[in-house]
Amino acid sequence: MPQKDDFDLQNFLPYLLNQAAEESSLAFQQVYKDRYGMLRTEWRVLFHLGLYGRLTAKDIGARSKMHKTKISRAVQRLEERRFLTRAPDDADRRQEHLELTGQGRAAYRDLHGVAESYDQTLSVKLSAEEERVLRGALRKLARMG
Repeated sequence: MPQKDDFDLQNFLPYLLNQAAEESSLAFQQVYKDRYGMLRTEWRVLFHLGLYGRLTAKDIGARSKMHKTKISRAVQRLEERRFLTRAPDDADRRQEHLELTGQGRAAYRDLHGVAESYDQTLSVKLSAEEERVLRGALRKLARMG
């Protein structure tokens, strides 16, 4: 017979954060999946290149906290679909510079607009003060690692 455990999984902060992240990203996830056949890691790589321009996979990893293997797979898929190009670094052949193609920039602009609209849709569910506190608390937790 299982032992009674007082642990409240539904109130465990990492669990709550994961549940909120999953639930809040579902509709946006459907857009980039339906329009471009992208996975979450692919849109994140696309957005980093769209926002910051030419980067290396290492740069993206440092900014996004994604594992290098996931970034590598996303880069490969985005390159196959002609959303980005890779160019070797002249000084360090182990590194490649990643840059969006015209097609990649068009997808970024499209999804950027959808992301802004979706962010507003989520924000209206909160008061201005709740939104300010939530964004601040999430940024603080994101800097913990």
